[in-house]
Amino acid sequence: MFSRLLHIIISFFKYLLSLREVWRGFSFFFQSPRYGGFLPVLLFVLLLVSCAKMGQPDGGWFDETPPKILGQSPADRSTDVNSRKISILFDEFIKLDNPTEKVVVSPPQLEAPEIKTNGKRITVELQDSLKPNTTYTIDFSDAISDNNEGNPLGNYTYTFSTGDHIDTMEVAGYVLEAENLEPIKGILVGLYTNQSDTVFQKEPMLRVSRTDDRGHFIIKGVPQRDCRIYALQDADGNYRFSQQSEKLAFTPEIIMPSSKPDIRQDTIWQDSLRILDIKRSPYTHFLPDDVVLTAFNEVQTDRYFLKAERLKAENFTLFFSYGHKDLPIIKGLNFDATDAFVIEPSLNQDTITYWLRDSMLVNQDTLRMELSYEASDSLGKLQLMTDTMEVLSKEPYAKRVKKRQEAYDKWKKRQDKNKERGRDYETVFPVDPLDVRYKVNSQMAPDENPTFDLPSPIAVLDTSKIHLYEKIDTLWYRAKYQLGTDPSVSRRYKLIGAWKPGHEYSLELDSMAFTDIYGKVSNKYKQGISVKALEEYSTVIITVQGLDGRNCILQLLNEGDKPVKEVQVKDNLATIYYVKPGVYYMRLLVDDNDNGRWDTGLYSEQRQAEAVYYYPREIECKANWEVRETWRPRDIPLYQQKPGRITKQKPETERRNRGRNIQRAKSLGLDYNPKMGAK
Repeated sequence: MFSRLLHIIISFFKYLLSLREVWRGFSFFFQSPRYGGFLPVLLFVLLLVSCAKMGQPDGGWFDETPPKILGQSPADRSTDVNSRKISILFDEFIKLDNPTEKVVVSPPQLEAPEIKTNGKRITVELQDSLKPNTTYTIDFSDAISDNNEGNPLGNYTYTFSTGDHIDTMEVAGYVLEAENLEPIKGILVGLYTNQSDTVFQKEPMLRVSRTDDRGHFIIKGVPQRDCRIYALQDADGNYRFSQQSEKLAFTPEIIMPSSKPDIRQDTIWQDSLRILDIKRSPYTHFLPDDVVLTAFNEVQTDRYFLKAERLKAENFTLFFSYGHKDLPIIKGLNFDATDAFVIEPSLNQDTITYWLRDSMLVNQDTLRMELSYEASDSLGKLQLMTDTMEVLSKEPYAKRVKKRQEAYDKWKKRQDKNKERGRDYETVFPVDPLDVRYKVNSQMAPDENPTFDLPSPIAVLDTSKIHLYEKIDTLWYRAKYQLGTDPSVSRRYKLIGAWKPGHEYSLELDSMAFTDIYGKVSNKYKQGISVKALEEYSTVIITVQGLDGRNCILQLLNEGDKPVKEVQVKDNLATIYYVKPGVYYMRLLVDDNDNGRWDTGLYSEQRQAEAVYYYPREIECKANWEVRETWRPRDIPLYQQKPGRITKQKPETERRNRGRNIQRAKSLGLDYNPKMGAK
């Protein structure tokens, strides 16, 4: 209080000093006998003005009180309600933040309700007919705040019933991505009292909520009856699983909502560092509050033709929504399709690339064809379909000829100039070589292997022109290798050698090692390879407990949540060799069908996606170091497992009172208590 008074006195005297020059300028006026009597009056007025203006006041204390509800119509928790219009009155002007996402009405409304704000009032008008003997909830979440300072009301839910009682139970939990345990924001979560396995596809949800940025949900107004719970990214707004493309989650477990009395501890902070008080408040604890749903997209099994694309003159690609064991049959309408293609299907045969063997077809801008293929009908059954189509080259033949001529003219001009100046010159226009993309690191780990990516199908692969040498002492010796294709990537070859830690190698390819179907040949290539010593790596040894008898894959992840190493767990033990020094994370995939990859679920067969677990802490690996950990994946709830550093869906800043009065009090040298004010 003394510092505040001192501040006022200093400001007053500064203001008086600023008036000194004004006083000197007009002193002659006050010295005259005629006006001298006005001097005391004027001094009094100046004193009042200075007291009113000194110190440039900042507007006083901020309003940090959230809006209060003065009344509702019908009243909150009313029964036997037959009105579809709800009005809520507040003590000050309010605003509603993003009502289409944050405000959830339950039971779900097939026609969106009208939600409006007008000054101090919110009105909600339901468009669907009211159901008899049903509890309705309008969950505003944290969308309501005052208009001036943005003080949030906090989570607010309005409830009424068309029957003679209110359902008061609540169910809460989390929805996560099944594949990587990412929290899912904004997905619908709903309950059914009907426990049939098919109700999710036939009827809209009974009670609904929506997840927040942490994937958390609370479903309110729940009857105290056995329920089943589902999550759905509802694409068509019918509150049921009706499209295979919709993301979903379900659990076979039956939920029985319940409650119990409990005590909550509320911490009241005096400022950002000091606790003023800790209050223990009784409340009703609703259960279950830790339901975890893992959501997935089913594999799109309906097969239909998507598009044809010819980005390069040499090939065209057919895209289907789903693969089939039998490739399409092509009948050429303006060309002979017999033995016309080198066919490259993708791994699951949903994308097929056709390379044109004949240069005459390459130069033909339009290919008309009849395409026969298996496609799903309206009932999802495969039927033979036939389409007639034209596939056009993105770059016409005339344009390609023009580019080649321009390149030739530029080359010819350069050679003529060299000839005139007596320099070396070429007489034959060079043919473009086969542009092989070599991925060969100069420094490799013992478990790495070089790869070669070819731009077009290969007609000749001459392994006699591919050489691998190993340096032993000071001499180079031939080293054995194997060369094979990578089935997951078209036209990728992998060279597998018996790499010895600490040794040097030389990979050399003669010209014409590769020749493609158009006669292009590869140039010479040479790359030295140094295989790092074992002392430069770390080894990670993980003992997995609690998943006995199940096939598991352990992945070592980088900070982008991408796998850098993966191994099979054998006899509850996973050992990862040749780990570069750094910080890593771990993910465990339960490979139930033992196919070496994660698989999604299928609702029609009540099959869940394969389980995924995250090690909750980071792993630091050092050179020449062995990391040993024991991991029990089921000991920690799924929603607490994924480390925040690699979680992409970050929680948003919680809407709360900004506490600006505390900062203002600090600037004035005062203490501030939200209840008692400044002192």
